[in-house]
Amino acid sequence: MNIGQSIIEALESLNANRLRSGLTILGIIIGVGAVIAMLSVGQGAQSTITGAISGIGTNLLFVFSGNDTQDVRNPRPLTLADAQALIDPLQAPDVAAVSPSIQGSAEITSPSGKVTNSAIIGATPDYFSMQNYTVTEGALLTEENELGNASVAVIGPTIADKLFGGHEGIVGETLRINGQPFRVVGVLESKGGSSFGNQDSRIIVPLSTAQARLLHRTNVNEVDQLLIQATSSETVNQASEEVSEILRQRHRTPIGIDDFTIFSQKDVLSIATTVTGVFTIFLGGIAGISLLVGGIGIMNIMLVSVTERTREIGLRKALGARRRDILVQFLTESSLLSLLGGIIGIILGWLLALLVGKIATASGNPFSPTVNLSSILLATLFSAAVGLFFGIYPANRAASLEPVEALRYE
Repeated sequence: MNIGQSIIEALESLNANRLRSGLTILGIIIGVGAVIAMLSVGQGAQSTITGAISGIGTNLLFVFSGNDTQDVRNPRPLTLADAQALIDPLQAPDVAAVSPSIQGSAEITSPSGKVTNSAIIGATPDYFSMQNYTVTEGALLTEENELGNASVAVIGPTIADKLFGGHEGIVGETLRINGQPFRVVGVLESKGGSSFGNQDSRIIVPLSTAQARLLHRTNVNEVDQLLIQATSSETVNQASEEVSEILRQRHRTPIGIDDFTIFSQKDVLSIATTVTGVFTIFLGGIAGISLLVGGIGIMNIMLVSVTERTREIGLRKALGARRRDILVQFLTESSLLSLLGGIIGIILGWLLALLVGKIATASGNPFSPTVNLSSILLATLFSAAVGLFFGIYPANRAASLEPVEALRYE
């Protein structure tokens, strides 16, 4: 019996039991569809997150107080004096700019009485260029705002939508941060979520204003983070070493022990890629369980089919069919079930991925699920393998039947 004839006979057999075949295929459809959808969502999330991080630039360093990898007691906080020392071209020639900042949260109230909570960042004007921030209207913070402790704010589009019902024509409006009035001078262009939270739900005020009136610290000169820009992406490592040496001298830390932590943008990108990669594998593994259940369904139906067609198998063997012919016939049927389910499942998974993308966009967290060829090939080959694996036992059982016993079966 050739392959073509086996396929024709398998289709005839499946067509004779349409409802049962359809329900069996449904298990594979759901499994393959879930695998495609979950892998697509995971890969889309990975692309969105890593793209947002890369969009900031690859020549940035983030310096925080404390060091979780070393036994450091009572680490000294980062200060404005540290920031000033780091921009010395003699001590740190590979450092192009430094922007100290402090962060917190506050209750925000609009003139109409709408209330929301938002992340508050106190930063210097350099912060915007280093983070590649631009505005859709208005202007960014200036040195005059910083020196004058001005009550001005640049807000993200999400905050603008929540408080003013839109993010156009609101420059000059007044909002209250913890009850204190601030004038809106600019609305940031949308950047979406990143490893540092939703960048569209932020309010940025002058660092001096945040220190004096909003985000109080034990030391008035204390800051939460130093954002450092290296002269180029090639000099990031040199800049990191220069920063480390200056801070060690200023903080008088013991040799080999740092009371601060430095992350480069490349480190953040690597961590984000690893985390989202594990997340994608986790989602695919969960979805793969449903595909495994579909395979068990194929084996169950094929065993039932063997039992129902025992006399037919006996007759075929009596007429000269070889053990291999019976084995190929039943393996072809199980493979067709999984292959048809896989093809329909690919379409279903693609549609589910598009739906998830639409829902994410509508909820204000836009990202594009990525349905790539590797996901399709993986799901298709896996579904075919499931059909073969779970079809081997029923097919072998059918091929092992003795012709006489099979003909006498009632």
